[in-house]
Amino acid sequence: MDINEIFGNKVRAKRLSLNLSQEALANKADIDRTYLPDVEKGKRNVSLKVAEKIAQALNVPLKELL
Repeated sequence: MDINEIFGNKVRAKRLSLNLSQEALANKADIDRTYLPDVEKGKRNVSLKVAEKIAQALNVPLKELL
């Protein structure tokens, strides 16, 4: 499993534990709603800025998602 898949799996798990839809998380993170599914599947190589936005929207430190 590569880093993109690890990150995506952790994002998905945290999102589900908070009962957030992908669209709700994308809105909170201020990213396009069509981008998040690919992040969760590990198909996107997200920038540090986007990773931090997602972490903040999930209310966790970035290191928890890595």
